[in-house]
Amino acid sequence: QAQLGESGGGLVQAGGSLNLSCAASGSSSRTFSVSAIGWVRQAPGKERVGVSCISAGPGSTYYADSVKGRFTISRDGDKNSTVYLQMNNLNAEDTAVYYCALDRGLYGSTCLRNLRYDYWGQGTQVTVSS
Repeated sequence: QAQLGESGGGLVQAGGSLNLSCAASGSSSRTFSVSAIGWVRQAPGKERVGVSCISAGPGSTYYADSVKGRFTISRDGDKNSTVYLQMNNLNAEDTAVYYCALDRGLYGSTCLRNLRYDYWGQGTQVTVSS
C-alpha cells in the first residue's frame, strides 16, 4: 500500500516559480522506480487534468501542451521515491490543486491521458496571482 504526500504549493505572482515535491512511501524504492508517477491538477469547477508524468517502465516523460517548456518533472536519482515538478513562468491559469499519483501499469503517454491511478496524494494548492 503506497502513500503519497505533496508539498511545495503556495501563493506566487505571475511569472514566478514553484517546485512541488511528491514523497512516496509504503513500498520498495525499486517499485517506485518502475511505476508511473503523474502530476494532475484540478482547478475550481473543472475536472482533473494530467499535467505531466513519468511513465512506468522506461520512465519517459510527458507534458500537457499548456505546460510544455515551463514545467519539468523529475525523479530523485538517489532515492527513487521522490518526484518533483518544477514550475516556471506561472500564470493565473495554473491555479489549481495539484495531486501526485502512482500506478504500476501506465506505460507511455497513457500516464498523461489516463487518470486511473491506483494511489493519490492529498493535493497541494497552487495559487498564481496576476
